[in-house]
Parts: sequence; C-alpha cells; structure tokens
Amino acid sequence: MTKITVSPSILSADFCNFGEAVSQIEDSGASWLHMDVMDGSFVPNLTFGPTLVQAIRKQTKLILDVHLMIVQPSRYLQRFIEAGADILTFHYETEIHTHKFLAEIRQLGIKAGIAIVPSTPVSVLEDVLPFIDNVLIMTVDPGFGGQKMIPVCLEKVKKLVKMREEACLDFKISVDGGINEETALQAVKAGADVLVIGSAFFNSKNRQKLINDLIN
Repeated sequence: MTKITVSPSILSADFCNFGEAVSQIEDSGASWLHMDVMDGSFVPNLTFGPTLVQAIRKQTKLILDVHLMIVQPSRYLQRFIEAGADILTFHYETEIHTHKFLAEIRQLGIKAGIAIVPSTPVSVLEDVLPFIDNVLIMTVDPGFGGQKMIPVCLEKVKKLVKMREEACLDFKISVDGGINEETALQAVKAGADVLVIGSAFFNSKNRQKLINDLIN
C-alpha cells in the first residue's frame, strides 16, 4: 500500500502568525505544506501571492505544495518558481493550452500538478495525464476553507486510479476539501495518495497524533 502524504493547508491558519503555523506543521510530522493562492476572480476569495511563498520558503524545508486558484496562472509561473514552490498545481479550467503549461512547469525543474473543480469530469485529463505529477481532486467548491466534503467527488478518485493503472503512469492523486479523520479514510479507500487538510488540522488539540493517524 502506498504511504499516504498529508499536506496541511495554511489557508486555515491564523493569518497574523504564519511563522507559528509553519512550525506547527513541521512539528506535526507532515512533509508537505499546502498553499492556496486565490485571486478573487476564479474563486470568490483573495488570499496571497508569491511573496508569502517566498517568505515561507525561507523558514522551512517542507515541500511547498502551491495550488493556484487564479485566472491564467501561466502569467505568474516564473514568479512562483523563483519564490520556491516545489509543486505548482493549476486548474484545468483556467488554461487553454494545458499541455504547454504543464511542460513549462516541468522544464523549470519542479513538479507539475493540475486540479479540477467538482463539476469537471476526470475524462478531460486523459490526454495530458502522462505530463502530470499530481492530480488534485477538489471535493468542495474552491474558495473557502471549512466546507463539508462532497462525497460523490471521490468517484473521480476511483476513476483516476483505474486510468493510472491502465496507462502505467505514476502520478499522485490528491484530495482537497472537507478532509478530517472520517472523510480521510473514505478518500484513502477510494485511492487518494495525498490528503490536503485545513481546518481539521489547525483545530486539532493533538496535531502530531492526527497526522500520524492519517499517514497510517
């Protein structure tokens, strides 16, 4: 069985104290740190940009899992690369030349990810799966933390597992939205490799135990 990766989302942290949030993620035993970049256009919320990614990069060696929920993310590729992103995930719904952008990300030396919202079927990714390192399945409508998972979205995870096996590929499958101890088990059973967790992580009284339980 593939070891599960947990990626706590800093979107649910105290925005007045990102430094402490990073320390909490490191101390928990998580190996990834998820950063939700929102532009108020593709999603109805504004968060942060490459400046914060750069600041956090200076503080930690955790894998920075940067999720771009912005219109035409290719405009900002170089800036996020320079800021220190390790994985750059953009939305299929935001770029016309998907293959071209995936190739550009990889050519710059980091991993390329692609995300889809609940209303987008996994079938749209079939032709570009060989060029993807991480597929992010949104199990809530993106824009805000603390939402409840839309369970039917896990069917997409099952379909992706089958597509991955049939094509003999090795991309990771991430799930983002409404992840807690209960829904994490459902996501893993469906075939998820990476669990993005926000509110449940920062609200936990024992984050180290939570991460350990999710990984195991």
